[in-house]
Amino acid sequence: MITLLIVDDHQVVRWGLRTFLATQADMLLVGEATTGEEALTLAAEQAPNVVLLDLVMPGMHGVEVTRRLKQISPHSQIIVLTSYHEDVHIFPAIRAGALSYLLKDVDTRELAEAVRKAARGEAVLHPQIAVRLAQPTQMAGHEPGEESLDLSPREREVLHLIAEGYANTAIAEQLIISEYTVKNHVSNILSKLHLADRTQAAVYAWRHGMIDR
Repeated sequence: MITLLIVDDHQVVRWGLRTFLATQADMLLVGEATTGEEALTLAAEQAPNVVLLDLVMPGMHGVEVTRRLKQISPHSQIIVLTSYHEDVHIFPAIRAGALSYLLKDVDTRELAEAVRKAARGEAVLHPQIAVRLAQPTQMAGHEPGEESLDLSPREREVLHLIAEGYANTAIAEQLIISEYTVKNHVSNILSKLHLADRTQAAVYAWRHGMIDR
């Protein structure tokens, strides 16, 4: 019996997944979470074989959830099930420990097979995601723009962690600095790179080869 945990902040999505899983004789739903924090608590209690995880939720981002969940329950395999197919979501999620990456347009047969493969430690990628991962020139081989030369070594460290999907609190813990200092570094990075938000900063870092996949 494959035990599963659903993590998604949308009730209708959880209902659909719950209904689908009920039709699978070899699958057992052991918990549902609407936030990353709830997911970590349930993972610690249930140690599910497979976690179906949305990426963009209120509070903790799915990448950070993935990273922490793998620490709490190393044997749980994570299938990202999301609507987002941009590089800024894909690469950090995979690096954080997600085994598979599927989009929410996946049909039930494919999802069932992905769950069974995940339980065996086998990865499944949505075709769009597989294409992105197979095209390293999309994310590497481009020198950073001249404006990135203005970044201090610490700002480069912060940018690297932003691109890896870390939230400000996690960056502060990683670099042993205050969250206030992290916010100042993020503000400086956005200003120097002429970017609007941290998502754009992450995309910049990936596309200019500043992050080694």
